[in-house]
Amino acid sequence: MGTLEIQTGDITLLEVDVIVNAANASLLGGGGVDGAIHRKGGPTILHACQELRKNKYPEGLPTGAVALTPGGMLPARHVIHTVGPIYHQDREPHRHLADCYRNALTLAAEIGAESIAFPGISTGVYGFPKKEAATIAIQSVQEFFHGNPRQLSRVILCAFSEDDAHILREARARFLDDHHG
Repeated sequence: MGTLEIQTGDITLLEVDVIVNAANASLLGGGGVDGAIHRKGGPTILHACQELRKNKYPEGLPTGAVALTPGGMLPARHVIHTVGPIYHQDREPHRHLADCYRNALTLAAEIGAESIAFPGISTGVYGFPKKEAATIAIQSVQEFFHGNPRQLSRVILCAFSEDDAHILREARARFLDDHHG
């Protein structure tokens, strides 16, 4: 069974097999973690994203879907891009956010990754309430571990701030209380 870690810091500095990018549908970079990943990863990531747009996702990456690129100059070997739901515009934001986590975990396992790190998907400008998003992140990871006990030895939820890490720790404690108490 894998381990779930909650860390505070810059996801672009983590030495893991895969980091997840909270991308926008264009896949061509943006603000927040998306912009940081593109800047620090260099042109390799942008070129791979341009190819994905040209060949696989001409209309953009759908909400909840995932796409794989190399990590470029990042310590991570790969980047899995996923588009989180815009909370007040999405008809099923909770389901689509869970899809982001499930699909990224599944793709990471398919490529043989042992470690993956997630940022807070949709919790910035996309407006997803942080406590609800934390609950979905924790549930999605724990459900993946339960169904795939031999894949992915390490999952990191990387919070940008200590306040966000605290919200994730509380969500993990609630999950453990609900499922083991």
